[in-house]
Amino acid sequence: MAIVKAVKVKLTAGRIAELQCPKDKTRTYLWCDEVKGLGIIATAAGAKSYIFQAKVKGQSMRLTIGDVGVRSIADAQKEARRLQTVIDNGNDPRQVKAEQEAAKEAKAAALAQKQVSESVTVAEAWQAYIADRSASMKDGKPEWGEKHKAHHAYFVQAGGEKRTRGRRPNEPETTRPGVLVPLMTMRLADLDAKAIAAWLDTETKQAPTTAAQAFRALRAFLTWCAKHKTYSAAVHADACQSDEVKRKVPSVQVKKNDSLRRAQINPWFEAVQKIGNPVISAYLQGLLLTGARRNELAALRWADVDFQWKSLTIRDKVEGERTIPLTPYLEHLIAALPRRNEFVFSSPAAASGRLEEPRNPHNKALTAAALPALSLHGLRRSFGTLSEWVEVPAGIVAQIMGHKPSAIAEKHYIQRELDLLHLWHVKIEAWILEQAGIEFVPVEKGLRAVK
Repeated sequence: MAIVKAVKVKLTAGRIAELQCPKDKTRTYLWCDEVKGLGIIATAAGAKSYIFQAKVKGQSMRLTIGDVGVRSIADAQKEARRLQTVIDNGNDPRQVKAEQEAAKEAKAAALAQKQVSESVTVAEAWQAYIADRSASMKDGKPEWGEKHKAHHAYFVQAGGEKRTRGRRPNEPETTRPGVLVPLMTMRLADLDAKAIAAWLDTETKQAPTTAAQAFRALRAFLTWCAKHKTYSAAVHADACQSDEVKRKVPSVQVKKNDSLRRAQINPWFEAVQKIGNPVISAYLQGLLLTGARRNELAALRWADVDFQWKSLTIRDKVEGERTIPLTPYLEHLIAALPRRNEFVFSSPAAASGRLEEPRNPHNKALTAAALPALSLHGLRRSFGTLSEWVEVPAGIVAQIMGHKPSAIAEKHYIQRELDLLHLWHVKIEAWILEQAGIEFVPVEKGLRAVK
């Protein structure tokens, strides 16, 4: 753009009023002799505006300051001086204006977003969190497994449904609402440390372990919200970090005496073997003889059983899966089970097709044997405890049970083959059967010479 040269005059209201665009031109100019770059442009259409004209980094630039009917001469002169100061400081007024407009728009958007996010309920943000994390992949695999998603669904279940599985003593016939349900109707902006502390006070009285698990899930949820553009303005990211809240979170406690003692092995086996359902009987014995988690063993499929190479592939909740030995007595139990579907421990009555709730038969067996209460997880704990009688290396037991290695040597240098695990696992099983008074001699397959 070329600089328009014209005679400079003192700007007055009269001169501005007299300024008219000639009929043979599209525009004409009137320049101020007091302020550099300030002028007035009059067009053939009759419009008159204050303009500012200057050079920025060697390039001509012209800006419209405003209509002469809206802005005064003094106001236009003040704006022209400001624009010249911007140029003198090495900046382009157009860029400065664009940045200011962008900042203004960003601020307005942030304010609008804050207003929207502040109206969001915890339930709405929770649903977005579950959808995001359920779809997240790492190394080509989902970050959340089905069991992990089921835990989160359990925390927010509506409740009120009739229980179809075994009930604990004094447990109602219908399911209770999930432990996080009381927080779901709150605004996310109101979920602060005080609200979480009050929630913990109530929930830890009813189910301390579940409340502690739900608290950890809630803490991860708030961390996610703090990183999400939709919820970061409203969430109290540190709500779970206050000392008041931390003191109220129940600590993880191991049940005392929740494992079989050596002298209790015999009456336990006698009672469990008398259970009328052979699938449940075999399953309970399998828990004790493998140290597997209850759902790991319940989900065992026939495709996971290798009778040729004597192994079981367990769906591990920590590592994904692990392979453990198929010991002789356990093989004998499994081979005798009916093959009704894909699951080894099948249950035609269950919607899943597999064994869901064996606690009632187990509790009845304990009562019949005059044994103290013992949880299904206690059978896993019993495997680890009783294995010490055989003086098995701790790493062997941990690998069979699916525990993470606890020492540097275990984690990085020792990789035991299945044959070595089988050697020790057979010894553990044989010792347990000896204490149970069970005489079991494996039958070798194939031809045998007879007299």
